[in-house]
Amino acid sequence: MELILIIIGAVFVNNIVLSKFLGICPFIGVSNKVDTAIGMTGAVTFVMVLATLVTYLIQVYILEKLGIEFMQTVSYILIIAALVQLVEIILKKVSPPLYQALGIFLPLITTNCAILGVAILAVQNEFNLVESVIYAFANAVGFGLALVTFSGIREQLELADIPEGMKGVPIAFVIAGILAMAFMGFSNLV
Repeated sequence: MELILIIIGAVFVNNIVLSKFLGICPFIGVSNKVDTAIGMTGAVTFVMVLATLVTYLIQVYILEKLGIEFMQTVSYILIIAALVQLVEIILKKVSPPLYQALGIFLPLITTNCAILGVAILAVQNEFNLVESVIYAFANAVGFGLALVTFSGIREQLELADIPEGMKGVPIAFVIAGILAMAFMGFSNLV
């Protein structure tokens, strides 16, 4: 039951983008088309789960054992950057079509603060390894839900008659705010 609450909480109630405001750059920048949003979601899901798994193990078995928890942020950033590079190298060798499909998304994930935020939040919430991985996956699903929903709305806005001063980023921010308020409706769910 606790795992279900973690999932519902991460996807809807405490959505990483719309509630915690992490990962706003790809949320705004990659949300012009649904196809690119889905590609970004897949890449973020893979890296977020893998990064949370590795950073949890580093936290428990190295940082806490040596009493150097203050190195958490620096070590997490290095781990995330190394994982993204490793994933990029492996995909380039193993699956060139997938590597080409992800394109610029992989390097962008290195600077996605949602990845770092989820890894740190998993430790702060004192989750065990299984809960941390499920928390990371649920946050990635929440990120994807917000991103794909937002990109679908932005595609429809291209067909709408919008005043010239509101076209582009201004209307995107208004819609993002409305979407965040809509997700606030889930606040008493968990």
